[in-house]
Amino acid sequence: MKFALDSTYTGQLTLGDRHYAYVDLKRLFDADTLARLPYSLRLLVENVARCFPEALPPVLARARGEGPPCEAPFLPNRLMFHDTTCLPALADFAGMRDMVAELGGDPSRMNPRIPAVLTIDHSVIVERFAEPDAVEANLDIDYRRNTERYQFIKWAQKSLDNFKVVPPGTGIIHQVNMESLGTVVWESETSDGQPLLHPDDMVATDSHTPMINAIGILGWGVGGLEGQAAMLGEPVPISFPEVIGIRVTNALRPGVTATDLSLKVTQLLRQRGVVGKFVEFCGPGLSGLSWAARGTLSNMAPEYGATVVFFPFDTVTMEYLELTGRTPELRERVAAYLEAQTLWRHDSDPEPVFTEVIPLDLASIEPSVAGPHQPHQWQPLAKARDSFRAEVPTNPDAGLIARSTGATADYFEPSFGQPLTHGAISIAAITSCTNTANPSQMIQAGLLARRARERGLTRKPWVKTSLSPGSRVVADYLREADLLSDFAALGFDLAGFGCMTCIGNSGTFEAHMEAFADQGLKTVVVLSGNRNFEGRVNPKAQFGYLASPALVVAYALAGSIDVDLEQAVLGLDQAGQPVYLRDLLPGDDEVQALVRETVRPELFRQRNATLWDGTHHWQALSAEGSVRFPWSPSSTYLRRPIYLQGITPEPPTSLAVRDARTLMVLGDNITTDHISPASAIPLDSPAGRWLVAHGEAPEDLNQYSTRRSNHEVMMRGAFVNRAVKNRLLPAHPGQGGWARAADGEVLPVYDAALSWVRQGRPLVVFAGLNYGAGSSRDWAAKAQATLGVRLVVAQSFERIHRSNLIGMGIFPVRFPAGQGAESLRLSGDERLDFAGLDELRVGINLIRLQITRPDGQSDSVTLELPLDSNQEILYLRQGGILPYVIRKTLSEGRM
Repeated sequence: MKFALDSTYTGQLTLGDRHYAYVDLKRLFDADTLARLPYSLRLLVENVARCFPEALPPVLARARGEGPPCEAPFLPNRLMFHDTTCLPALADFAGMRDMVAELGGDPSRMNPRIPAVLTIDHSVIVERFAEPDAVEANLDIDYRRNTERYQFIKWAQKSLDNFKVVPPGTGIIHQVNMESLGTVVWESETSDGQPLLHPDDMVATDSHTPMINAIGILGWGVGGLEGQAAMLGEPVPISFPEVIGIRVTNALRPGVTATDLSLKVTQLLRQRGVVGKFVEFCGPGLSGLSWAARGTLSNMAPEYGATVVFFPFDTVTMEYLELTGRTPELRERVAAYLEAQTLWRHDSDPEPVFTEVIPLDLASIEPSVAGPHQPHQWQPLAKARDSFRAEVPTNPDAGLIARSTGATADYFEPSFGQPLTHGAISIAAITSCTNTANPSQMIQAGLLARRARERGLTRKPWVKTSLSPGSRVVADYLREADLLSDFAALGFDLAGFGCMTCIGNSGTFEAHMEAFADQGLKTVVVLSGNRNFEGRVNPKAQFGYLASPALVVAYALAGSIDVDLEQAVLGLDQAGQPVYLRDLLPGDDEVQALVRETVRPELFRQRNATLWDGTHHWQALSAEGSVRFPWSPSSTYLRRPIYLQGITPEPPTSLAVRDARTLMVLGDNITTDHISPASAIPLDSPAGRWLVAHGEAPEDLNQYSTRRSNHEVMMRGAFVNRAVKNRLLPAHPGQGGWARAADGEVLPVYDAALSWVRQGRPLVVFAGLNYGAGSSRDWAAKAQATLGVRLVVAQSFERIHRSNLIGMGIFPVRFPAGQGAESLRLSGDERLDFAGLDELRVGINLIRLQITRPDGQSDSVTLELPLDSNQEILYLRQGGILPYVIRKTLSEGRM
């Protein structure tokens, strides 16, 4: 991509014999204003000046504190996908090519315009664990189930421009991004061919993309639909953001981890309310915060709703670039450009001025976990048991129960002899996303495992244990430190390199625990990840706690959440002496000495050299390239998207929604996992039955996340999470979402919704706070759109899901402050008419809802539709992003 720069703010920079142009921030701001501008905003302003100069004046005014609110169109220079968002995106590309061709256009014009990288990391499942060959065994199963999907990806490699793939078994999207692909400074060209330097701005279709903010790169998570639009050269629309500063002082106390810090910050910022805002760290304690701790903090951004959690580039960041094997040439370019742009933070620099500053004393942080259902439910470690007991009071007088009775009780007697109570840990997983990029925490956990092994301790037999790092480098340095055998001795053998347990790819429990969970035992998962929503890790586990890798190991030894881990006896050693957590935790000096010895640049350089190669499984796959994809009518993975058929050459003339019906009324904190789960597809479910009827073996139904390129499965999987409760129904008829059909019968949501679709009735979903929290899952919006939902009316929305709804042509309407669905007194029999949808503007649009009740009485209420940009209005008027892109491609082809 080439850029036409305005000479009034173009600077020149010489490196060796190369002469570069760049957008000079010093020509856009006076020295004092620039020095006080948050670093994240400096990067945002540079992007607007370079990519959308026509939008620059109001952005500059806003940055100077002089202008009104405005939009800030953002154009990334690169994009990343993971497979469960990329596969649907590729299917959409193929479907859009079909639609363009059917409308008389040239389908080959439908191509990525910026570099896009797919990291295949979300499909491998922890089927095998606690055995030496688990990595290879799980990869074999992964390819057996997903070969058709992976061949489709190879078709895309040969058929699309600007598209590369990191194969399965290599690492996860975020660590690949940080360790390998992030360059901090990017090289492009001006429109007259001069080399151009600018920041490495990017987006990715995973909500935890802000992890890249830890090394001074501006980027955030977007939905798959926004990602597709960005890949085609469309801006990512945002409002010019408020920036909340977190001013850190002092240092973490010995034994306190980056996980403890990130969980406390998650609680703090969720309480504060930072949805849609930028968060930036500053203060005298910042230089002492390691790059790994920064990565852990930035990764947790979606858990408190922030768009960006930014750490300015400094000496710590440069040390990371050197550690991870970035070339001297790149580091020289980074240093020269950032210094010229005042983008390198020095301790002597004045602190930026923020919308608000939150003080954070690192010395106040204590060991902790988060649970039992939400990442912001911070608990001091000693109080974890109390938080569980508050949810599930136990009955100490209950007797033992045999497995055969099928009854529900508080005690269960497995064949291995020890009675189990509610709170027994079914899964203890050191997972890839949040913490395995942190060598200090991984080595701390390994040394704890070593000491436990030396004392003769092992995991409880009912706990399923796994270690799934986000990068093969993690396994390399653990091997160098001789810690893999210590992990394995406690059941934490390597299980794979991918987003496994945290995304729901946890596999089944240990066999006894599967049976007991079916009988009513309330089990708990403990993981070093970032999300613990009900049923996310495993549909049979409604309780989850986030913890550091070391505490995950400790809980596997304890076997239950119903203990005070700081005081509990974890086991008896060979001499019969009790062993406590304090006996096993290594000192910080010991941990850091081993980190310095084993985490070396050559490990990163060796892995980066083979980043694109893949295992023998990948190399054995082949596929032919073509302009249009040859869909197979018998495929259970790949179907031409239903929402990319029958698109008209012109957009609709009116957006009015009349004579609508209420599909569901839901409560607070409905996540994308509730709307469209990623977990295993049960055999006895609408999706499972459809797959078996179409020839799939019951053992290979796979995950919902792997079937996202098949709308037949995904529509049937909408709202099936067992925690979904439709408040329109006085008595819930079964697990998962149910609704009233057009004839009044109560049916699963899929069947009920389609009965209204057949009558041509638009549908509405009502909800409470934080609707759509969780993963950046475009199918959470696609599912609602394909089921006929035209509006979601909620008290508040999480940012990415709100964007995805707009991307599918669904209106994200908001209740005014202090109001909610209960005030509407809905029964489900009302007719709903919405006025004001044809007069949209940037800002808060007032939408009038007319409710006509069965007895003829009517009520009228005013709702709000906040829109952040003209781009959002454009997508809504076009019926969504994809119809807009198709029409734009047709239009450009006629020029």
